[in-house]
Amino acid sequence: MIRLKGAEVSAKIKEQVEKMLSEWEGPVPKLAIIRVGENPDDISYERGAIKKLESFGLRVQSYEYPADISDEAFKKAFRAINETEDVTGILLLRPLPKQICEKDIEEMIDPAKDLDGISPVNIAKVFAGDTSGFAPCTAEAVVEVLKQNDISLTGKRVVIVGRSMVVGKPLSMLMLKENATVTICHTRTRDLKGTCREAEILVAAAGRARMIQEDYVGAGAIVVDVGINVDENGKLCGDVDLESIEEKAAMGTPVPGGVGTVTTAVLAKHLVKAGQRK
Repeated sequence: MIRLKGAEVSAKIKEQVEKMLSEWEGPVPKLAIIRVGENPDDISYERGAIKKLESFGLRVQSYEYPADISDEAFKKAFRAINETEDVTGILLLRPLPKQICEKDIEEMIDPAKDLDGISPVNIAKVFAGDTSGFAPCTAEAVVEVLKQNDISLTGKRVVIVGRSMVVGKPLSMLMLKENATVTICHTRTRDLKGTCREAEILVAAAGRARMIQEDYVGAGAIVVDVGINVDENGKLCGDVDLESIEEKAAMGTPVPGGVGTVTTAVLAKHLVKAGQRK
């Protein structure tokens, strides 16, 4: 099985971003990362995003708030960032604490600055096939992994395991736009294993550690693992048991080192596009 490594895809996207910046006039685009609380996963992602975007030649500023901030106080702070002229794009780390109404924030964010596709405006554009809207970075990263490895989606049977608004649903729309035939599976899908085995391209986005085993995968399939989990030994792993599919799948993405690496590169690309449109 060929391993589709994210670093190679990220490097190609970096070249695209550098070319866009070489033709740039005006201030370098700036990303605002907004984090509430001290969730270790959020902090880790934030650090990785800062490092990646700065390596792309972009500006980043973090805004951190205590976990017990009130709904009113957070909305006031968010509104100020949202309206700041120098901020080109916004990345909101979610989920937010329960006292904050996340739906209100999704509706507040300027669609032109919403780089991770949480605004109802951008979600609607993704579902309408309108490329002027920003899709969630992880969903777009899956498409980038396939495209940058010269894997055509046209006419392919794609099965996505997971129906979230972060990956499953928007990814299905992105793949339909590429002329794939898409099936979305979930916990109530009958004969889940059989459906997955029919896929030429199988995307695992269920959020369950090593759920996809050898009996889920058809011979010669391409398997893309979007999951990020911690197993019983405290080790980072995906939704796919990569070792068990080694002899069956043609290609697969590792975790770590796969789609997650590409997600921040897509974020950087979105930031530059937001600056261009501005």
